[in-house]
Amino acid sequence: MKKFLILCLILPSLFACSQGDVAAVKQQAETINTHDRCHQCGMMIKKYPGPKGQVHLRGETLVPKFCSTRDMFSFALQPENQRQITALMVHDMAVTDWQHPDDSSFIDAKQAWYVYGTSKQAVMGPAVAPFNSKEAAEQFATEFGGAVLQFEDINLELIMGN
Repeated sequence: MKKFLILCLILPSLFACSQGDVAAVKQQAETINTHDRCHQCGMMIKKYPGPKGQVHLRGETLVPKFCSTRDMFSFALQPENQRQITALMVHDMAVTDWQHPDDSSFIDAKQAWYVYGTSKQAVMGPAVAPFNSKEAAEQFATEFGGAVLQFEDINLELIMGN
């Protein structure tokens, strides 16, 4: 009976350890509050339209949040910041309102498709509009213009308009 009780206590612990690695990799987006300011430019995040972003950093409890995906990329693509990033999150603009993006629509920025050069305006000019699927990005680009890109296609030259 003792062996059975010990086994009952140990097995869940072993199972939890094997599942912990998967759970640790998946980041959860944080809520953007009314008074949160952009980590890059200091503007009030919720005051402006368009997709927002956030960056999760290794060993940090503070999550930098951004008033636009453009500002998020400006921060995230800096070589000194890249090594510290554990996750990037952006709004899926296919499922949320452009004027007031909902925090329940955050997706993994590295898996997203983007429309760059659209006529839709965000905080500081043209947006880098994220979507969960290529089809949604293509549909948006057809309606509002812009080029459909993957995460790997976005670099500092593009963000800076060069």
